[in-house]
Parts: sequence; C-alpha cells; structure tokens
Amino acid sequence: MRNTTRRKSAAQYPRIATGFAELLGKQPVGEKEKDAYIQELQQAVQQLLAEVRNMDEFLALLRKKQYGRSSEQTPKEEQLGMFNEAEASYQEKAPEPVQKSRRGWKKRNAKDELKLAGKVEYEDIQTDHAVQERCPECGGEMKFLTRELVREVPEIIPAKVIIRRYWRDKYFCPACRKKGKFIVVESSVPAPLLNHSMASASVVSEVMYQKYVNAVPLYRQEEIWRSQGIGFSRTTMANWIIRCSEDWLEPVWEALHRALLKRDVLHVDETTVQVLKEPDKASDSRSYMWVYRTGNDGLRPIILFEYQPGRSGEYAEKFLGDFQGYLHTDGYAGYNRLGKVSRCGCWAHVRRKFVEAIPNMAAVDGPPTPAQQGRRYCDQLFAKENEIMKLEPEQRQKARLEEEKTILRAFWCWLDELSAQPLAGQLKKAVEYAQGQRPYLENYLKDPRCQISNNWAENAIRPFAVGRKNWLFSDTVRGAKASAVVYSLVETAKANGLHPRDYLRILLEELPDLDFRTYPERLDWVMPWGKYVKERFQEAAPKTE
Repeated sequence: MRNTTRRKSAAQYPRIATGFAELLGKQPVGEKEKDAYIQELQQAVQQLLAEVRNMDEFLALLRKKQYGRSSEQTPKEEQLGMFNEAEASYQEKAPEPVQKSRRGWKKRNAKDELKLAGKVEYEDIQTDHAVQERCPECGGEMKFLTRELVREVPEIIPAKVIIRRYWRDKYFCPACRKKGKFIVVESSVPAPLLNHSMASASVVSEVMYQKYVNAVPLYRQEEIWRSQGIGFSRTTMANWIIRCSEDWLEPVWEALHRALLKRDVLHVDETTVQVLKEPDKASDSRSYMWVYRTGNDGLRPIILFEYQPGRSGEYAEKFLGDFQGYLHTDGYAGYNRLGKVSRCGCWAHVRRKFVEAIPNMAAVDGPPTPAQQGRRYCDQLFAKENEIMKLEPEQRQKARLEEEKTILRAFWCWLDELSAQPLAGQLKKAVEYAQGQRPYLENYLKDPRCQISNNWAENAIRPFAVGRKNWLFSDTVRGAKASAVVYSLVETAKANGLHPRDYLRILLEELPDLDFRTYPERLDWVMPWGKYVKERFQEAAPKTE
C-alpha cells in the first residue's frame, strides 16, 4: 500500500514562508556578499526545518491526546530491559494460573461479588417441602442427613419513600386552671434541618451523595424523584445543598481546615470550574477549585476543596496562612510566592514531560532516545520508592539517601550534558521543566513523610473532575462554594473508611441539635474520627453470625 502521509511543506506555514521569501529576494553583489548570503540561506533552511519538526511534533502530540492511549505506563519490553525482570523472575516449572472447572464450566468464587460494603442481608430459603417422606426404594421413613447450600443470588428491593409526620403532645395543669392560670407543657421535637422546609437529613444527604459521589446532575435526580412519586425540583434541591452547606457543613469544613494546618506535610493541586453568575466576570471565564490534603504522616487523612475565582498563588498563600511545613506541588509558577513552605517537586510531572517527548515512531530494538532515557531515570526512582514504601520511616529515609541519591546524581549529570546540546520541541520543554524544578525535586529526601510525587493531590481532585463532566458548571458563587464544602466532607469520609452518604446523614441529623456555635468544641464529636460518628457507624454495622 502506498504511504499517503507527507510532510507539510514550508509554504503551509505562512510566517516561516514569508521570512524565507524575503531572504530569497535579496541579491548578492560580490563574492563576499554571496558567501554571506549562502550562509544566511543555510541558517534559514535549518530554522525552517526545526520549525516544521516542532509543528509536526506538536500536531502528533495533539493527535495522541485526542485519539491515543491516555496511559503513561512504560511498555513491557522496555521495563524488562531496564529491570531485568525476565532473568529475575524466570522459573522453568512454574505452575500456570488456571481456574478450576466442573463439567466444562469455569467456576468463580461468587461470594466475593456479594460483599457489597458490608451491608448485605441474608435470607435463607428452605426447600424441604419437596423431599419425599418415604424411601422410594423400600418405603421406609426418611431421616435428616445434612443441608447443602445450592446457590446465592442477590435480590434488589426498590427504594421506598416514607413521609414522617412529627406530632407534639401538649399538657395543661387543671389545678392551676382553677386558680385562673393556664399552664401548658409541650413535648420536645427535634430541631428541623431547615426552617419552613420539608428537607430531611436522609433526603438531602441522598441528593448530595448522588451529585458529588455518583456525579448525577440535579436535573436527572429530579426525574428519579418524580418516578418515586415525589416532586422535588432541581431548584429546590440546589437550595437545600447551598443552605445546608452554609448552615451546618461549613463549620465542620472550618474545623477540618484548622486541623489540616497543624500538620507538617501537605499536598495541593487545582483545576478549572465554570461559574455562570460570578460578579465582574464573563459567564465563560475560568474559575478554579483548589484541593489541599494531608500527606503520608500516619495520622487521620483530611481532604479539603476550596473555590476561588482565579489561579493566583495568593489564594494558596491565604489558605495556608502560617503553615511552614512541606508542601507537594506541581511546577505551576504561582506557588513560587509561598516563601514560608518547603516545596517538594513532583517527579510524576517530570516523567510526563519526557513521555510526551517520545517520538511516535521510536524504534523498539534501537538505542533509547533522549526522551526515553529521561523516562527510564524516572521509572528507576519510582521503582525504588515502591520497594521502600513499606519500610519504617527511619529505614525509608536511610534507603532513600543510600539508593536514590545515586540515581538522582546520574540523572542531573545526564540532564546537564543534554542541556548543552541544541534541543527543540517537546524534548526541550521537558529538559527546561526538569531544570526549572531542580531546586524542589530533591526536597522529598529531607523527610521520610514526604513523597516523590504529588499524585495524592491529583487523585483527590479526580472525583471533582469526573463530576464536572456531567454537571458542567456551577450557576452561582454560593453554589460553587457549597460544592467545595460537600466534596471536602465526602472525600475526607472516604479517606477515613466511612461511607460518604452515611457520614453526611449523621452530620445533618446531629448538628441542628448540637449547639456547636455556643460550644465549638462539640464539633470534634462529628469529625470523621469523632465519638458520635464512631457510635453511629457501630450501630449501623451488620451483625455477623
């Protein structure tokens, strides 16, 4: 088959073609001018070819991002060549991982599939009514031998909506009434979640759970509720989210914020969000959702989202306040204004830059390209980190200084030699990025609680990015701030092993009667590790035989 792919000509790039045409229009006068003219032409041709290569490389990168694989994993053949896994793991008579079979059918363990978050109830179905009471052979009386489990199948019971009506009893004193006094005593009623509203903790927590965990927009939830006979509009549900967030959940967010700033190791990242009705900004302008989370310090994890209208480093500076510990970031220049912290650079971003610079047609059996070599250095660092992460902090710190220091020294020497060569395209960007982040990329060696990458923050912000694909934007600033608060509590609950729907419901049930504004210390009771939460989750835990 004839290859129809052709390299673009210089005439297809107007800026380059115009400058080259101007140069061709010059007419040399003498021999010296002719030699200088030829040299200028050669330089112009080299610049033109470099520009064409850059544009072709950029176009290939765009095509890869649009249509190619999003995985950044190193191909297996390169991994084997780098780590010698074939020689290290080869066994001549290793058993094959086969599944047991019965009568030609492959058998799997179905019990693991039925363990759904520990909330599965079991119902036993007896079939002894079909057993014959007399022996079909001799007619004698049959006696019980044993009971055999035939199969286990799940059954789904659709959700049920219950309208709870709160009645209040009133009592009066007949003796006082005879004396002309009418004394009335009323029974106490739990405080409402929202005044003059039919919102309940179970309904609002379900709405929040569906939107911020399952990424179901409110207009879809409106249809789901209607199918169950309840006419909750999307406007009503949006008001519930905002009001409950401001009245009850935001104080919990603030308490978590104070606890987070007491830690020594943090991670931070940010992503875009669109807010339609933001003052002094167009509806299609970008705002940002920031995420801050605790590091690998062995304490309770905290994940906080914060909405801000921009990406300036001043927002992170304001949020962090007097924090002076280790902060894991990417290469965004806005973090440079955080002078009080010790920034830890992200090797995952360095690796990603080299991955983007790898040519699409790189030979598998040939010598590695500079971009592949840079990725291999990063792979070696991550492989060492995986080996030592299970060690105790002191042993981990010792192993880092003994083993990873050597890899880092070799990488920087290789990078300095590569920087002295003429570079272009994505490889040049990768080298410049690594050199620019050099002051921060080795700071993780200073403390065993620090990590080699900022992947924890990127993983924490991913649920927000997934949900954004469904609900697309926030209507108002209040809505964006409420989303940040709910996402914070949802992700913090998940990080602490709690079911987010149950945790939200506990908060909305307990906080209206907690009087935490008079006694702020009571907020500690409803933290993901607080006594109220522990008691409620222990009550809800299924009983096992």
